[in-house]
Amino acid sequence: MYHAVTLLEKIKLFVIILWPILVTELSYFGMNLIDTIMSGQAGTNDLAGVSIGASLWLPVFTGVNGVLLSLTPMIGQLLGNNDRRSITDIVTQGFYVAVLFGLLILGSGWLFLDSVLSVMSLDPAVHHIAKHYLIGLSFGVIPFFLSMVVRNFFDAQGYPRITMTIMLAVLPLNFLFNYCLIFGKFGAPEMGGIGAGYATALSYGIVLILSAVMTFRVDIMKPYRIFRQWTAPSWNAWKKQLRIGIPLGLSLFFEASIFSAVTLFMGAMFDTVTIAAHQAAFSFTSIIFMIPLSISLALTIVTAFEVGARRLDHARQYSRIGVGAAVCIISVSSCLIYVFRHDIGWIYTNNPEVVALAGQFLVFAIFYQFSDAAQSTLQGVLQGYKDVTVPFFTSFVSYWLLGLPAGYVLAAHTALGPFGWWIGITVGLTSAAAGFFIRLRIVQRRHAASLDVQRAADDTLS
Repeated sequence: MYHAVTLLEKIKLFVIILWPILVTELSYFGMNLIDTIMSGQAGTNDLAGVSIGASLWLPVFTGVNGVLLSLTPMIGQLLGNNDRRSITDIVTQGFYVAVLFGLLILGSGWLFLDSVLSVMSLDPAVHHIAKHYLIGLSFGVIPFFLSMVVRNFFDAQGYPRITMTIMLAVLPLNFLFNYCLIFGKFGAPEMGGIGAGYATALSYGIVLILSAVMTFRVDIMKPYRIFRQWTAPSWNAWKKQLRIGIPLGLSLFFEASIFSAVTLFMGAMFDTVTIAAHQAAFSFTSIIFMIPLSISLALTIVTAFEVGARRLDHARQYSRIGVGAAVCIISVSSCLIYVFRHDIGWIYTNNPEVVALAGQFLVFAIFYQFSDAAQSTLQGVLQGYKDVTVPFFTSFVSYWLLGLPAGYVLAAHTALGPFGWWIGITVGLTSAAAGFFIRLRIVQRRHAASLDVQRAADDTLS
């Protein structure tokens, strides 16, 4: 990382950080996409079961990842202030937090998974596939969370290419594992959609192993002695991380969970074809969302670095670059989705009824993508300032008190049916984007005022 000065230098640095993050996010999503597509080829029940399972895993994945993402602004601001001494301890404590949350998730699944699936009144075959898909996936939960700590350590220093290289190596293996376990190839048991969970768990384990290896082999990472220098668990250190991580994780959880809740409600209200069509459309638009999500992560890195160095004008300039780029890219992608909406569904299934319905869902998806891009990138900037508490409340109100109720009313009490849920999503995302924008203006002004006071005090002392 370095402090860019001109606008052109900032754009160049931002792109250098952004593109490996984008490839990494696409690779992580590619695992889920491979699960979905290959399970769909095994049968409609397999596609629906894996979709339900993935919908339950997504908010958990996102929420805990948000907690661990607190490492990025913490490390970034230390680097911006040229203070590297505490980074190893922060990463080590992050490992402990990752294991703690992993055990919490596994225990909750053991206690409540059957009850949650039973409430949904799924077809017995879909229920069975969803349950055992998640059981298979559970073997990779702790390795995945540990690997995310290492990834945030790499990314915060401006080296996202390390994780990108790892993911590009693992993605073909994930495809191979799915091929073997879903369809019973090369002597593996034929498990259908259930096999996708075990395949992804194996992939997560390999990601952790390769991430650990890179801390030993990359010269610039060796001085930190990650995995070699351990400190005892510290509740005070956990509190510092969780003070940022819990609101951040919950904020991202509320965002992800509205999509999962919509899928779960659809499972209770509509038939298997509707669930499969919804998931196919959502899965494809989620690929597009990887672009603003990656921009958001890059914004957190560069903003934290500049705020740590007290270069607030430069932090504001990065925010304009990132948010503007995200909205422009989504404008282009939305046009392409509209043109090819009747063809996209064939990627996921060979059922004509599912394909036709997915095309209709994609029209509604075009509208929410603009708000999704804006809210994601604005939240990324706020994370760089380590401002997470107000965005947490904003997310809760926007998604769960506005978006979800609006979707239910439209889906259950109007002729829109399942499409009403997607309008509800749009309401929630738009509300969050407006709230984050207002909050960012307040935070920027407060930081500027605080810096002015500090400079005045320094001038007085000198």
